[in-house]
Amino acid sequence: MKDKRVVFMGTPLFAVPVLEELIKNTNVVLVVTQPDKPVGRHKESVFTPIKEVAVKNGIPVFQPEKIRNDYEEVLNVKPDIIITCAYGQIIPKVLLDAPKYEAVNVHASLLPKLRGGAPIHKAIIYGEKETGITIMYMSEKMDAGDIIKQESIPIMDCDNVGTIHDKLMNIGSKLLIQTLPSIFDGTNDRIKQDEEKATYAYNVSREEEKIDFNKSNREVFNQIRGLYPYPVAYTTLNGEVIKITESKMSDSEEGTIGEITMASKNGICVKCFSKSIVITRLKPAGKKEMSVSDFINGYKGMLLGERFSNEN
Repeated sequence: MKDKRVVFMGTPLFAVPVLEELIKNTNVVLVVTQPDKPVGRHKESVFTPIKEVAVKNGIPVFQPEKIRNDYEEVLNVKPDIIITCAYGQIIPKVLLDAPKYEAVNVHASLLPKLRGGAPIHKAIIYGEKETGITIMYMSEKMDAGDIIKQESIPIMDCDNVGTIHDKLMNIGSKLLIQTLPSIFDGTNDRIKQDEEKATYAYNVSREEEKIDFNKSNREVFNQIRGLYPYPVAYTTLNGEVIKITESKMSDSEEGTIGEITMASKNGICVKCFSKSIVITRLKPAGKKEMSVSDFINGYKGMLLGERFSNEN
């Protein structure tokens, strides 16, 4: 596959193993990634994880503000195939149609489920029992192209966004490299997606980060782990924002919705619409993440009988 000219388009850490495998197995002639972003107090420009890999390997990097308006550099390198993974922009049709072997995407869900930019978060939040990687042809419609190959993994109660991210990140790169030979020789599967089964995983909004204890304990539990380690679910206690980073479910039906019915070094039990959630780790505003035991030791109040709210 070293004779195949590849343009890779991606941005975050999730896409790094995909690019690294492509560098080993193909001829990556150009890397396209999002523009560098100013970070920190001094607004210093920071490379995307994908740009770091490209620069390290001496591969030219292209960082258009809007790829739909600025794509000539991609066409100029005459790619045999364009491969994308978590790039972060919609690819214009002129690029999708340009390569001989079309444009292929590595997507972190079992399409047609969870099309969009936050498939890992939403798989956990929605209570899916499994998720996976889809290798697919790209189309003008978001994540709606023909499926080439898929691999699934179970979602366990011990999983969160971080653990599923890392599992899928490694699966994605391996599955792509396994699939590429069949794409190049024309023997790959090409399965149309069932539009009636399509669901969507749009980026997480600030509103979706707020915990609503009017939901079941399972829904709250899924929300907490489906937002960890980023952006993290939150609630308020006595007007102070508290991010909840870890919890477990309880069968307790004691108390009213949002009420703290138990507070000990083992956890803070909060009544949900049905049953309860036990918070085991949290992050108060302006402080580091901590255990419930450390939080209780420094808390200037009763806790027991107090009430969490999802108001700002």
